[in-house]
Order: sequence, then C-alpha cells, then structure tokens
Amino acid sequence: MTRIILVRHGQTAWNREERFRGHADVPLDEIGFAQAKATAERIGMQWKPDAIYAGPLSRTVKTAEPTAQSFDLKVQVEPDLIDVDCGQWQGLTPDEVRQRWPVEFQAYLAAPRNFQFPGGESLEQARKRAIKRVEQLIALHPDQTIVLVSHTALNRLILLTTLDLDSHSFWKIRQDTCAINYFESQSNHFTLITLNETSHLLSLSAARGPVEDIKTV
Repeated sequence: MTRIILVRHGQTAWNREERFRGHADVPLDEIGFAQAKATAERIGMQWKPDAIYAGPLSRTVKTAEPTAQSFDLKVQVEPDLIDVDCGQWQGLTPDEVRQRWPVEFQAYLAAPRNFQFPGGESLEQARKRAIKRVEQLIALHPDQTIVLVSHTALNRLILLTTLDLDSHSFWKIRQDTCAINYFESQSNHFTLITLNETSHLLSLSAARGPVEDIKTV
C-alpha cells in the first residue's frame, strides 16, 4: 500500500484578488509561507514521508520546501503536477471573464466535464495527465508515503479520480490554500481518507484575506 498526502500550495496575491492563475508563476505571499511551515508541522505529527514531489511553479515548490527540510528530503519537481492551463483567462478575475466570454464562462460553471479554457487545456485533459503521473509515482513508491504539492484545480481532479468520478463533479470538492488530503492506493484501488483538512492553519486565519471563491484556478 502506498500512502499519498496531497497538498494545495499556500496563499498568493492572486488567491486574495481572485484571479485565474493557471501557469502564471505567482509567488507565495507572507501568509502563504507561514501556511507552508504550518503544513510541514502538521504532516510531521502523523506521517514520515519517503519522498516529496511538487509542481514546477514557485508557489508549489516553496510550499513543499519546509516539509522536505523537516525530513531531509529534496523537493522533486514534477511538470505534470502543474496547474490547469487556463489560456486566455490567465490573470483575469471571474467578473472580467464573464464580461468577455459570457457563454464560455457559463459552460465552465455548468458543464465542466466538456469545458476547455480558450487557448488552454480542458479539465479532462488535465485530470488524465495528472492521474497518469500520480499512478506512476505510486508504482515507484510501493509501501511508502509520498507528498504531492499541487494546485486547487488539479487536486480536485485527482481527488475526484480517487472517488471514481470525472470532472463533471469538479465543483463538488473544495481545496483551500495549504489544505491536506490523504488517500491510500493498494492493488490499483484508491481509498480517500482525509479531504481539505485545514485545522493546522487555524492560528493563521485572522491574518488571511477573505475566503477564496472556488471559481478560479
């Protein structure tokens, strides 16, 4: 059995401002760095990871670093753990997108299974490339514990797959900044145990901005 700790990256300015992030390399803000440290402490309370992987953008790598340092591990960069490519929507707010692409934005909300970002990636494409790499990493670490640090959209898509669901159910899962998810894999079967745990961030909640809308990626 392989144990997988799936973490979302910490807070950035574009989380607070509600902008589509996608492949933009938006760095962690001060709260984001504090969240990353708190996440490392929380992981250390329950698990002893054997490896840690992160998407290639700085917000995922920097979120992973405190955990890696706690266990004398190296953050291994995984290109397939990068966020969904939101194409022409990158950097825009939901209101700006709604004004420029009203039909497409409604499709994004109502029919995510068939949606593709203009000039970018479809959610199903992202789900398939992410879960393929997750399965490969699981095969590399039989009977071990691994940490994966990725993004809200990609995490949701991975978690949906553990529940035998596709991206049609994209809006039914929430991923807060530095949320911890935990699932196990045995004989090609997933068991989801923990979803969107953020109790380790309670002491930081007063310093956070408004609760993030789930409509951006």
